[in-house]
Amino acid sequence: MYAIVRDGSSQLRVEKGAKVRLALRADAEPGSTLDLTDVLLVGSGDDVKIGTPLVKGAKVVARVVDEALGPKLIVYRYRRRKNSDKKRGHRQHFTDAVIESIEAGK
Repeated sequence: MYAIVRDGSSQLRVEKGAKVRLALRADAEPGSTLDLTDVLLVGSGDDVKIGTPLVKGAKVVARVVDEALGPKLIVYRYRRRKNSDKKRGHRQHFTDAVIESIEAGK
């Protein structure tokens, strides 16, 4: 059984036991569970449920493993001949999780 869930502005294909890196910051302790309710599609073999836009009653349960920071990105803006430049850094927060179960809903 697999599902496609919406995570912010991206979509993930998940299966039971898969390790995923969620772009959201869950503010959850390691070992706690998250309910991902933005399920767009649930499939098992030839039986596929497609939501409009979400599958009613479907959810994916994930166990939080860790919170991490992504790589450091440098954003540099420059305007020629204007004596204007900006240098700024950014590190994205991630939540590492393991998919425990997929509930298909109605």
